[in-house]
Parts: sequence; structure tokens; C-alpha cells
Amino acid sequence: MRPFIIYTSLIFLFSAQLHAQRGLTVGYVDMDYVLKQIPEYQQAVNQLDQKAQKWKAEISKKEKEIEDLEERLENERPLLTQALIEEREGEIEYLRDQMLDYQKKKFGVAGDYITQKRQLVQPIQDQVFNAVQELGKTREYDFIYEMSSDASLLYASKRHDISDMVLKLIQRESRKDKATAQTVTEEAGEYKSVKKAKADKEKKAAQEAKQKAQEEARQKRLDERERRRDSIRKARKRQLEERKARLLEKRKKMQRKRDSIRNARKNDND
Repeated sequence: MRPFIIYTSLIFLFSAQLHAQRGLTVGYVDMDYVLKQIPEYQQAVNQLDQKAQKWKAEISKKEKEIEDLEERLENERPLLTQALIEEREGEIEYLRDQMLDYQKKKFGVAGDYITQKRQLVQPIQDQVFNAVQELGKTREYDFIYEMSSDASLLYASKRHDISDMVLKLIQRESRKDKATAQTVTEEAGEYKSVKKAKADKEKKAAQEAKQKAQEEARQKRLDERERRRDSIRKARKRQLEERKARLLEKRKKMQRKRDSIRNARKNDND
């Protein structure tokens, strides 16, 4: 903010010198006001906000499902084997990763929400820029500033506000565009359709590849757990068989000993 203030101060110092020679013409544009006056932009923003609410609801639902699974696991933990506990923890981890990926895709730095909002604002900003260029040349403004919620313009007199003039120029150009729009609608629609279909196809392929990689990783974890369980079962089976063999050998020795004693007694009696 400080460099902006210094820069602005220098401009006004320079402007004061010019003012001694001729009248200084300054204007500013309230970008927030202009955006609010364009119905198409407001409708698009409302639709985007509805999408955002839907995405948030889906994320909340996924979070609740994961919390329920975690609570269920904690309640049943004493009754489960270590292998089953690890399997359920793996399932929960997989679902959590999916939920975080979805959240990043929708609300991340390069997510759908920010990207689509930027796409909504960009055409209006271009129209404002063109209108400002026209006003600056035709009315011989020395400086035209932008004022918005993100700007650092500390004070501006209302008499320098040219937002309504900018808005009128935008609306005038919009009427011109509508008058010629019918001749290009089909071509534009077809182009957008093909472009969207291609983008959707690429997006679907990327999602399928990602999902396949996640499924393969999940299956690999499950296979590894199954191998560990099989190894444990085989070890236990081998120990049981060895124990049975030792018991059987012990019984045979005892039987041979009893037979030997019985034969010795029989020989003594004879």
C-alpha cells in the first residue's frame, strides 16, 4: 500500500505543477458499482454462488461420512483384528484423500470457483478499459483511476466519478453487439460446443486416469494386507501341524512303552 501512496503523491505533485498552466482533468471508475449495474454479470455471479453452495454441501456430506466411519471404527476397534483395523483405516484414508482432492478442485487457488469468477469479470474489465480509453481521448482527461474494494485510493470527490459515463458506453456497445449477434450465434455456438466437448473429454480422461491410479494404489494396499494375513495364517497352520506332529509322536512313544511293559509282564507270567 505504501508504494501506491508514494506513487499517487508524486502524480498529484506533478499534476499540481500542470494545474498552474491549465485545468487538470481527473476521473475515477468505481468498478464494484459498474459490475452491480450489469444484470448479466449479476445473474452469472448468482449462478456461480449457487454452484459454490452445492459444492460446499457435497464436501460437508463427505466429511460427515468420514466422521461416521471413524466413529464406528473406534467403537468396534476392541472387537476387530489388527488386519481388519488396518483395512478400515485404509478405506477412511482413501475417502479423505478423495474429499480433499475434490475440495482443492473446487475452491483451490486454481479451482473452479476462482477460475469461473475470473472468467466472469474479465469481459467486463475489457469493456471498462475500452470505455475509459474512449472517454480519456474524447474528453481529454489527464488521469483516470480505478476504485474498487481492492484499490488503495484513499479519497476521491464524487464530481470526479465517471462510472455512469463508462456504464453508458458499455451499454451502448452492448446494444450494438446484440444488433449483430444473430448473424454469428450459430457459428459461436458450434465453436463453443466443439471446444467444450474437447475440454470435457480431456477432463474426463484426466479424472479417469487419476481415479485409476487411486484405485490401483488402494488395491495394492489391500493386496499387501491380504498377503500379510495369508502369511500369518500359514505360519499359524504350520505351527499347529508341528504341534500335532509332536503330540502324535509323543503318543506313539507312550504306546510303544506301554506295549513293551505289557509284553514284558506276559513273558514273566509264561
